[in-house]
Amino acid sequence: MNKPLVTRFGGHEFRWGEKTFVMGIINLSPNTFSGDGLSFAEEGVPQGQRMAAEGADILDVGGESTRPGAEPIPLEEELRRVIPVIEQLAPQVQIPISVDSYKYEVARQALQAGARMLNDQWALKKEPRLADLAAAEGVPIVLMSNQRELGSYDPVAKRDTADYADPIAEILKTLRWSLERARAAGVPRQNLIVDPGLGIGKNWRHDLEIIRRLDELQVLAQPLLLGPSRKSFIKMVLELPPDERVEGTAAAVAIGIERGADIVRVHDVKQMVRVCRMCDAILRRDRRSTGDL
Repeated sequence: MNKPLVTRFGGHEFRWGEKTFVMGIINLSPNTFSGDGLSFAEEGVPQGQRMAAEGADILDVGGESTRPGAEPIPLEEELRRVIPVIEQLAPQVQIPISVDSYKYEVARQALQAGARMLNDQWALKKEPRLADLAAAEGVPIVLMSNQRELGSYDPVAKRDTADYADPIAEILKTLRWSLERARAAGVPRQNLIVDPGLGIGKNWRHDLEIIRRLDELQVLAQPLLLGPSRKSFIKMVLELPPDERVEGTAAAVAIGIERGADIVRVHDVKQMVRVCRMCDAILRRDRRSTGDL
């Protein structure tokens, strides 16, 4: 089985395999691992406008940190952070907006506010109704493999640990369950996108192995999202703080594209758009995006 050729949403058409799509991260939480969290939700609008101007294909708006050890925030606080930004940003950008949340009510209100995509970091494990919502609204949903229940948090090292041997086997098991659940709810194949979940319940060596073996996830026959941006595996290799991990991110993005990534989720949009265009010129058959090659 081959992956779907096209996903349509928000008046946009994503043709998989022709180019690498760039998802810009808008963190509306001051408690983020990446060092780019916004203290006030209002800052997310100009950031989204800038990312769209820099060439982002999607904007991913989230209000709760995925940093290891971070405490969940109340529903009301997440709504306060996320919904006003989506409401203001949606009419101002010509690209679709995704909402990064596993909470049903946040996702529902985000779609009403103008979002056109769901990004579930628990892949329906915490809130299966997100599949029903995606099916009813006809929007794509990203299912991210999350192994945090299989590991633990190291408060000294401030990172996740993991106690399973083969991350790809574990990711495949998780995502197959999630895909089956989504399809049973009525979400069509072309609206399902999978994400291996770098750094989420994996240790840094697992993350390196996942990128190296990313092509093994092609067996799922779904569009593939990769989110290596500023993650701790780059810190462990290069010993750099989050705001100095752009080159490490670029290397992971380039290898990820070569291994089959369709979307890359990043903080540094301008730089990663350039990386993606160069990789696409080398690897993709369709070179229309690079001009007269």
